[in-house]
Amino acid sequence: MSIFSLGDLAQSYMLQRRGLELKNEMSRLNAELTSGQISDVKSVLAGNFSYLSDIENDLKTLTGFKVATSEAAQFADASQIALERVHDTASALGTKVLTGASIAVGPVLDQIIFDAEGDLDAILSALNTSQGGRSLFSGTATDMAALVDTSTLLTNLRSATAGATSPGNLIAMANAWFDDPVGFAATSYLGSNDSLSAFRLSSTETVGVSITANDAVLRNLLRSVAVTAIVSDAAYAFDDAEKRVALKAIGDDLFQSQAELTALRANVGSAQARIDTITVRNAAEETSLRFAKGALLNADPYETATKLEDVQFKLQSLYTVTARMSDLSLVNFIR
Repeated sequence: MSIFSLGDLAQSYMLQRRGLELKNEMSRLNAELTSGQISDVKSVLAGNFSYLSDIENDLKTLTGFKVATSEAAQFADASQIALERVHDTASALGTKVLTGASIAVGPVLDQIIFDAEGDLDAILSALNTSQGGRSLFSGTATDMAALVDTSTLLTNLRSATAGATSPGNLIAMANAWFDDPVGFAATSYLGSNDSLSAFRLSSTETVGVSITANDAVLRNLLRSVAVTAIVSDAAYAFDDAEKRVALKAIGDDLFQSQAELTALRANVGSAQARIDTITVRNAAEETSLRFAKGALLNADPYETATKLEDVQFKLQSLYTVTARMSDLSLVNFIR
């Protein structure tokens, strides 16, 4: 009967190789236990990476949409806040104007008209708001303010209404100037008439939040406030009765503008709601994809810990055997 054995050098090499294998295995299991993911993806997927690639591509796409939805939400929220400021200012002015049209005389009447310039300044400031470096109400010209300052706007309006002989004539001339493409739009509106592109928030959905300061609703409101601010000008020489006639017409226009502005704000609110819905839907889809990826790649912590303990025991046993073999000698063998 033949007996085969390994020489000392071969046996030493075999032990070293086995030790290296166990160390590598222990490092792999430690990494899996720490990260929670398997190291050998190829063996788990049996070489078929298409499903995993689709999941990872979808996750990258959703990451881009997450930025877009955040940007759209901030833009819509800022627009809503600005329109709320415009609405509140115009509402307060409308109440004062109609009150003045009914009972105010002399200095009280003039003070109401004087206050309108400050209200116009507040409205222009709101419509010139920018968010993230982009003007909200300038259309595609997001790099510039939507409107000129209060002084310039009133100067332009005074030039357009010079020679008005009655409150009705003043209002008619102001209406014509604000509606004329070479009037307000050319001299006082600084933005673009092209609407801002809608935000793409998913592979199938877009949401538009595009309102310009030259939209009819805002233009009409600006006209009413601006005319209120100039109705006491000495150039028109209106007496108190004529001023009250002008304020009555302007007050009615202001309340009509408020109703239209409420509808405009409702449209922005609808856009806000859609953005929120899409954001939640995208987040749910991302969670689902991460769960699917985890089902493919996540390492079972209990199983990994058990394997790690087994490898540690084998490595310790190998060290023990190696130590004992290193201590062998002829004296010990024949003793």
